[in-house]
Parts: sequence; C-alpha cells; structure tokens
Amino acid sequence: MKKIKSIIILAVLIMSLFNSCKEFDSDFLETPAKSTLQESLIFSQVDLARGAIDGILEPIGQTNSYRGRHIPFYGFNTDTEWNYNSSSVGNATGDLMVYDAKANNTQMNRTNSSWAMIYRAIERANICIKGIRLYGNPEVGNEMGQLLGEALTLRAMYYSDLVKTWGDVPALFEPTTFESAYTPKSSRNIVYKQIIADLAEASELVAWPNESSATTSVEKVNKAFVKGLRARVALAASGFQQFPNDGVRRSNDPDLSVAKMYKIALDECRSIINSGTVGLEPSFETVWRKLNEENISAGGESIWEMPFSDGRGRVNFSFAIRHRSVDQHTGQARGGISGPLPTVFYDYDEADSRRDITCVPYQWGTAIDGFSKQELVSLDIWYFGKYRYEWMNRYVTSSNDDGINKMYMRYAEIILMAAEAANELEGPSAAAPYLKQIRRRAFNAADHATKVDGYVNALTTKEDMFNAIVKEHKYEFTGEMERKQALIRWNKLGTNLATAKQKMLDLKNRTGEYADVPTTLYYKYEADEETLKIYGLNRGETTNPGPDYFSKDWTVIEDDVINSLFKEGVNPDDRQFWPIWQVFIDSSNGTLVNDYGY
Repeated sequence: MKKIKSIIILAVLIMSLFNSCKEFDSDFLETPAKSTLQESLIFSQVDLARGAIDGILEPIGQTNSYRGRHIPFYGFNTDTEWNYNSSSVGNATGDLMVYDAKANNTQMNRTNSSWAMIYRAIERANICIKGIRLYGNPEVGNEMGQLLGEALTLRAMYYSDLVKTWGDVPALFEPTTFESAYTPKSSRNIVYKQIIADLAEASELVAWPNESSATTSVEKVNKAFVKGLRARVALAASGFQQFPNDGVRRSNDPDLSVAKMYKIALDECRSIINSGTVGLEPSFETVWRKLNEENISAGGESIWEMPFSDGRGRVNFSFAIRHRSVDQHTGQARGGISGPLPTVFYDYDEADSRRDITCVPYQWGTAIDGFSKQELVSLDIWYFGKYRYEWMNRYVTSSNDDGINKMYMRYAEIILMAAEAANELEGPSAAAPYLKQIRRRAFNAADHATKVDGYVNALTTKEDMFNAIVKEHKYEFTGEMERKQALIRWNKLGTNLATAKQKMLDLKNRTGEYADVPTTLYYKYEADEETLKIYGLNRGETTNPGPDYFSKDWTVIEDDVINSLFKEGVNPDDRQFWPIWQVFIDSSNGTLVNDYGY
C-alpha cells in the first residue's frame, strides 16, 4: 500500500512522548518534555517503537516544512535550473533563488518553517535513539536493531540538509534539556564527523532492500540508502564550502581530508554496487514514470524517497509540466514554478534519451470542456519533464497538494559518486566503467561505440575525467535540485553561474556554441489532437516542413530574465547558504548569529 501507513496516527503516539508544558519559552529549538508514556514501555516493544520512528518523518509534511517551502525552494538557482520567481524584483520567493535572501524573508521567517521542523524531527530521533539503546536491546539482525539504524539514518539525513542549507548549525545529538536548549552553532566538522560515524553504525544494523519485510518499500530506510547517504556526506565534508570569515575552502580538519572522505565514498558506493540489491532502470523514462505512478517497490533505481500521503506534498504541484487549468490529466491547475535553463536542452547530445525527458518546451493550455492541448511556451521558459500529472495513475483533486514523493536518492548518483571517487583516488581508468554505465543507458545501442566507449576512452587524464563527470551530472540530474550542492563542493558555483548567464546571452544572440540553433519552431498536433509534433528544436532544422505546420518565433530571451539567474552585484560564492531566519535569532537568547555578511 502506498505511503507510510497511518503516519498521522503514529505521529500522535510519538507526540504523546514529546508533549508537556514547556519549562521555558523558546521557538529556537524544541523544548524538553516529560513523557506521558513511559520510554521504557515504548522502546521495549517493536510496534510502539516503530510508531516512534515513523514520527521522525512526520515533520516533513508540515505546511512550511519540506512540503511547502524546503523542497520547492532549496537548490535554486544553478547552471542548469532556475525558479521563475527569480525575475520578480523584491519578491520574497525570488530572493531565495537569486542569492539575496534576508533573515526576515517573509516566505521562511516563520516559527514553523523547515529550520524548526528539522530540529523537531532531530529531537524525536534523539529520543528514539536513546530509548532504543536503553530499553530495546538492538542487535544486528533483530527488529530493534533495524529501528535504531533507521533513527540514526534519518537524523543524519536531517543534519546533512541543515548543513548544506545553513552551514554551521547547533549540534544536538542528545534529547534536549534545559541546559542545552539555547545551544550556539557548532562547527559543521563536528556534525559531519558525527553523522558519518552514525551512518557507519546504521549500515551494520539496517537490512538491504528486500532483505527483510522492513525494507521492501523505498519509503523505508535500507542499507543501500544508508551507505549512499554516507558517501554523499563524505564527499560534501571534504569538498569546498564557504566558512565564516574565511571564504570558500576545503575543511582543514584532517579527519575530513579528501583522501579519507573519498575512500569512504568509494568503499560505500562499491558495496552498494556489488550488493546487486538496486540498479539502473532499463530506460531513463522508466525512472520518472515509476515516480509519477507511485511505484514504491524497493530494488529498482529509487533508493529512498521522502513519503507523502495523497493529500500532502508539492512535488508535481511545484515542478511538473505546467497545466493552466483543470483538464483531462489533472484536477489541479499547477506545476511549472521552475525549469531548466534554456541552454540546457541544446547542451545535450541530440541522441541522448535524457534530453526530452528533462527539458520540455510546452505547457498544457487552458482546457475547453475539460480538454487541454500542449502549447509551446517561449525560449526562456522550459519545464521539467521528469514530473508529469499525465503520467500519474491517480487523478489529483487537491487544490494544492499532489502526494508525489520526493526522490531523495537514486542509484545513478551512486554510480557517479563512484566514478568521481575512483577518478580521484585511482585515476581515470578506474572511473571509466562507471561513467560508461550511465551513458550506456542514455544512448541507443547503435551509438555506444562512439558516444559511450569512444567518448569515455578518450578521457585519459584525471582532469578530463572530472570535467566529464561534472557534465554528466548535469545531463543526469537537472530538475532534481541536487546540482547546487555539487557545484559548491566542486568550487564551481560562482564560476558556472556566471558562465550560464553568458551562455544564455549567446543563445539569445545565436553566437558561440549556439550559433546554429534555429530561430523558428514549426508545430502541428498528432492524431490525438493534444500532443504536439515539433520541428525546429534540433540544430539544422531550419526548413519549413510543410503547409500543415504552424510557426513560432524562437528567439526571445529578455536581458532582465537572463540577469535574474543571480542578483547583479552579488557573488553567489558569498551567499552559498541561507541565513538563519530572524525569528530563530530573536528567540535564541543571544546564542545564534548570522555569518556571511547577513
């Protein structure tokens, strides 16, 4: 059955563990609470402990948490993706995207925003971890061991998101007490080292996908996710990042060196690969059809998904191809708050099957008698084709939620992390088989000799292989909002964003690498009278295909739109993180401050 069953009921159970009269007034972190159910009772019984663990995930569905703010807004803008609020000058949502967020941002400066909800979840995880250790007798292979591993993993997931969003944050790894409630920020190195160790422990406790009844769904934590998250965190910990008063650099903590962290990443990725418990889907389209069809069976490409019930979550609501009205595919007229940069479509090899899934040049127009057609938009507006109401098996009727899960990690990331780490530690020949595996799926068999083997075999230096991996990441993950974190750790955020602006100017002017992009599109409708047939998107398609086609100018990209990728005069490398929102600064009893010039 789809979704974590009865998660609200389970959350009520754990809330009874947390709720009590507050001993002091604080919105900074969750306040300590006296249990109304004995911890010894809850954490000595598997069913009750399972309810407590499920309660750790409940905060993601809160209105201003991951559901309505963090998932839709974090991760923009990059060299591949932008949010269409960016061009609205002074818009609070746009400020989050253009590297000009303020601590009093009206979208985020709320007591129930993701900062608070993440710490609520961490507090629940801390209580579960302590309770299971004390009363649950967790061991490798038993159910309590699985639950402890899940709690450690979920806490690590939340902390990894805190650090990538805000940099240094309060490190709380025990249930909150009066003394710890007003905790100042800690070095992110402390957080990184703790969660890397936690994930190592969790990987011993948690079962592989489909190895037990607890790991048959991608909504449940499994060993592949634990190891993949550990690899992701290790790469981030050793990567470039902005430090207070110290600019962008790698960590100077020897425990987080490139050599040590890349070794962890490579070992974990190879362990996942060798397990055979997950793997690439046969086609790129299948990955996204399964997400939209809400297929949550473990063992495919999706490794772990943030679960949303049918009436919660805004993944398609935010990112799907735009539907201008209720129509034959959806009862929710939404989607399309963001999309790929217009250059991205033209950066793909035309034979790459990922291109037309990732970059869509049309919307669904206003319906007539409940029926709508695809309509071309404009050169500067594209949509992510990975998210589609028309691929869902369920007709969405909610006004503002769609219930599609957030795919948090998939196997393709494991393969590319293995390629990156192998290249760094062992050289390009060790990375080549991984890069070939990703590209082999992207191209038809007839193209493998040139576009897979020939292309990869020519990458004979570590630098060439690294640059190819950076490009492949773009082709594989555009629209998944993973790019920003990757650009930061590669020390390419500011440089690539500046280059992206220039590339869009070149496309507008049809100069440089975009000189041969056609300036006119031709289109007609297929026999179903809703699906567009388009000519002129590919380079060289400049001849009118016939009188039954309509034409559309394909040149307009306004300079102010191009410049909205990031605020003029702002260096994105000086704004890699969001500020801590003012409401939490004000309620921190003077222990929290903002860095980075905020």
